[in-house]
This record gives sequence, structure tokens and C-alpha cells, in this order.
Amino acid sequence: MRIKYQLSTVNCQLSIILSIFIFTLTNVNAQSIPEHVSYTRIYDFVDELAMDGIVDINSAIKPYNRNTIASALKQAMQKDSLLFKRQKKDLNFFISEFANELDTMPKAYVHWTNKKTFDLSLLQPQFLYNNRKFKAQIRPIIGMDLYYNSNGLIMKRWYGVDLQMDIISHISIWGSIRDNSFNGNFLNKKIYTDVYKRIHAAKMSQPDYLYNLPGCAYKEANYGGDYSDVRGGIRAYAWFGSIGFMKDNISWGDTYNCSNIISSRAPSFPMITLNLTPCKWFEFNYIHGFLISNVIDSTRWYYEEYYNAEGGKKHYRPMNKYIAANMFTFKPVKGLYIAFGNSIIYSGDFQPIFLIPFAFFKSLDHLMTKAAGGSGVENQNSQVFFNISTRNIPHTHIYGSVFIDEFSISRWRKDNPQQNPVSFKLGATVSNWPLKNVQVGFEYTRSNIICYKHSIQSLTWASNSYNLGHYLGDNSQQFYAFINYKPIRSLNLNLSYTKDQKGNDYNYERRNISQIISQPVLKDIVWENDIVSFKALYEVWPNAYAMLNVDWNYARGHNPTSAAIEGENRMDATGYLNKYTPDFYKGSNISLMVGFSIGF
Repeated sequence: MRIKYQLSTVNCQLSIILSIFIFTLTNVNAQSIPEHVSYTRIYDFVDELAMDGIVDINSAIKPYNRNTIASALKQAMQKDSLLFKRQKKDLNFFISEFANELDTMPKAYVHWTNKKTFDLSLLQPQFLYNNRKFKAQIRPIIGMDLYYNSNGLIMKRWYGVDLQMDIISHISIWGSIRDNSFNGNFLNKKIYTDVYKRIHAAKMSQPDYLYNLPGCAYKEANYGGDYSDVRGGIRAYAWFGSIGFMKDNISWGDTYNCSNIISSRAPSFPMITLNLTPCKWFEFNYIHGFLISNVIDSTRWYYEEYYNAEGGKKHYRPMNKYIAANMFTFKPVKGLYIAFGNSIIYSGDFQPIFLIPFAFFKSLDHLMTKAAGGSGVENQNSQVFFNISTRNIPHTHIYGSVFIDEFSISRWRKDNPQQNPVSFKLGATVSNWPLKNVQVGFEYTRSNIICYKHSIQSLTWASNSYNLGHYLGDNSQQFYAFINYKPIRSLNLNLSYTKDQKGNDYNYERRNISQIISQPVLKDIVWENDIVSFKALYEVWPNAYAMLNVDWNYARGHNPTSAAIEGENRMDATGYLNKYTPDFYKGSNISLMVGFSIGF
């Protein structure tokens, strides 16, 4: 009976929300299609405009809608007297990229019969259609990166197609597919005696590896590794927000490197989304996502019968895993954003009660798991997070975020050695002062012991075994500093230094958890990596990049000096280095990457 009541309640709420959208979808001429976070130049440009006080943006929630970006560009056009030479040229460049959202047509070398409606372009290669009731954009995706250091050569190539459509200014539909592969002489070294090791060498972004590279679900191959990436979705939108279903990467929390709340590193996953912006000082975001647990459910399987032979085989399925999360963002004054939210990771059966967008999910979890009273049903995994961002000082962005996995007031007492499993980030960035076209910034991130972890593997803060938060995981800290220089239109030169440090590796052992969280954070630094990176990126035409990266890294493991405790994964220096570092980056390396891409 309770399930029927919950379903009817949720259905009623969804009907109300959909009805509101149906009756308010008027006088809307925008589209609600997300711009993927990999298009770093447009995100950097909007951030630069915000720090110069030309636009106002909530940078804690990404990806931005293309309409949000187009609106920022339109504001900049109206205040072009405040822009200097390079900014004006970049603005005109990006206006061509967001022509559909601005109801214009970009300059192109090949046109169809009616320039006001159709645009077929060879440079940049795309097809655009735009009239009052229907907009469409189709683009090819193709690219290649070559990675080289003293360990050998790795080639990554990808190709695919991207489609975006908007129907009667009410419905946005988008989708893309990219086929990716790694291969190269390093991946075929004879020392890798079996297929698994060759694949393992290719997986520079495997879950255990502490590198800020996109997560992937690889297919087996004896030359390296392949994977495909499909993203897309559908949204209904109005002037005050949108509701939809999509599969994409998201990032929650202000950062210039990697968020400690929800980062975009894990492979994209499907989710129901809700965004509300009913007034200038408030924004609400909600997702209900369908994650990949990578934990076998022994009760879910199908049977393959062996023909012309006895017996058969059971094929087990992974356990279902879900996330529900919301974020309330308030803007008391222009340039100041204060946000808080909460989330829950749950597994097993789908629970419609977590479709309630504005809920405090931990309370709902107690209702669901403790209703039997003393039955010993285990709670799900809930979290709370906060983010603050201010650009009230001219040319400056100051921000911070806190992710709370568990919290107890008693752990704040000085006589209590236990520490709450939390992660926090602090950062500051200055742009176009005192020098124009120059941006400098610094971030510090620290995560306490067992933050992001759980004693039940299907409830960890992860999807496809990739941490949803900061890529260093728990018991870690990171120092990140950068200088970004934009000498001319479309050219970004970035010099950065990153120091990653990882402490003792502990499991979430319930029987010994008090002792585990009583250990000093970073008691032993068992792994660290220093990275100095120079990146030159030139956007030849919108969404087409030429790239040159030169990186020096020094990854090494250390032998722990303290006594091991129950629940610790104790290794020697070599063991930690192997666990956290892909072979390609072990030790001291100077690595070169060159690449070119059309689309992302």
C-alpha cells in the first residue's frame, strides 16, 4: 500500500510540474541544450566576462545551456564599450558559434539557396537550419591526439557526429556519438605478455589512477583499448526553467581544475533533470541519475544454454545504483552566489520517493529504512554540500566548497581524535589586472579519510568505479596554480603547476571505523605527483582546436613509516606507484601531446 501511495504522489507531482510547463511555454525563443564542459574556451571567456563585471553567472552548476552562454554574449555585445581589443574579437568569434541561439547565420563558404534559413558550411563543417518553429544543427566530430615520452608513443583518435534540434521554442533535443580508441608502440611492448596487460597500459584514466582524465568504459582489444561515448537528451523548457531526461557529464561546485562535489570525470550517466530560475536571486537544480555500480547482483542473471553440449552458463547483471541530488542557489547581491544542497546514493530497487526534488533525502531514507523499527535495515548513503562564489571585487573570483560525507558535532571536540569525512576546496583567481589578457589563479583541495567511500560497495560516491568527486579521492590534498595568457583572439597559453599527495589507503571497515577516522589525515604520504604543464590551444574556427601540450611529471610512491592498522591497504612504495599511476607516467617524464579536433 505504501508503494502505491508513493507512486500516486510522485505521479501527481510530476503531472503538476508538466502542466505548469505546458501552460507557460509561451514567448520563448531560446533553446535548452547543454554545452559540454570540454569546450573550455567558451567557459573561460564567460568566466572572464563575469570577473570583469560585464555579465553575471552561476558558475557552480555546469554544463551551461547554450542559451545561457548566448545570453552572456548578447550582454557583452550591449556593453562592448567596456571590452578591450582582444575581447571584442573573441566576442565576434563566439557569436558565430552561437548563431542559432542568437537567431543569426554565421559566415560560411558554402550556402544553400536561402541564406536566411539554411547554411551548409565547409569551414567550419556543419549544417544549420533556422526558422521560427524549428532549428537544427548537424556537425561531424573527428580528432586525433598523439602522446609521446621516453616510454613510447600513444595515439588516441575519435570520430562521430553531433545533432541539436529545437522544436517550436519549447522542446530541445540533442545527441552525439564518439568512437574512441587508443593504440601505439607503447601499448604493444613485448613485456606485456597477455591481452589484459596491454589493455591496462592503455587505460590512463582507470578508476584507481590518480589523473584528471575523463573516465571511460573500455572494450577489450589487443592493441590498446576502445570505448564509445554517447551523450544526448530531451528537455521541455519555459522562461523559468526546464525539465528533461539526458545522458551527459555534469559538474557541481566552483573550480578551475576538478570539483570536489560532483566532477565531470566519471563517464556520463543518464539522469532526470529539473532546473528552476523563477527570479533573478534564486536558482534550483535537481537530478535523479542512474549510475553503474560494477557490483554483481547474484539474484539477477540470465541463462545461456550450450547447444550440442551439456549445461550452460549464468550471466550475472550489476546491481542497480542511483543518485538523487539537489542544489539551492541564492544571489543576495550581484556577483555573490551562496549554494547548498544534499544528495543520496541508493541501490537495489528504484525508489520513486527520491523523485521529490526539494527533499532532504536523509530524512526520506530514514522513513524508508527504519519504518520496520529495530529490523536492522541499513541506511543508504547521503551527503550534504555547500558552495560560495563571489566576484564582487573587480577582476577577482573567490570561491570555496565543502562536501560532507558524514558529520558529527562530537568530532569537533579537541579531545576527540576522530575527524569527519569531509572534503573542502578554496580558490581565488584574478583576471585582466594589473595586466590585460592575463589570468592567474590558485586552488587548494583537501579530503579527509574515507570521504567518498562506504562500507557497502554499491553505495560509494562513484559510477563505473570512478569517484564522482575529486579524482584524488579520500585522504589527499592538492595544490594547483596556473597562469593563463590570451595574446590574440582564439589563442590560449596556459602554464600550471599541480602537486597531488595521497595518504594511507583505508577501507571503510565498520568494525574498526572509529580507529580509522582517528588517524591523522596524510599521516604518511604514500604517493605524490608533481606536474608542470604548458598548454597552447588555438581555436581555428568555432569548435575546432589545434593543441600542443608539454608536461613534466614526477610520480613516485613512498614507504609508510607508521604502524599499520586494521582496515588499511598497506603496500610498499612500488605498490602505491603501481596502484595510482599508469605505466606511461611513472617516474620522471617529459611528455609531448599534439592534436587537432573538430567538435568534441
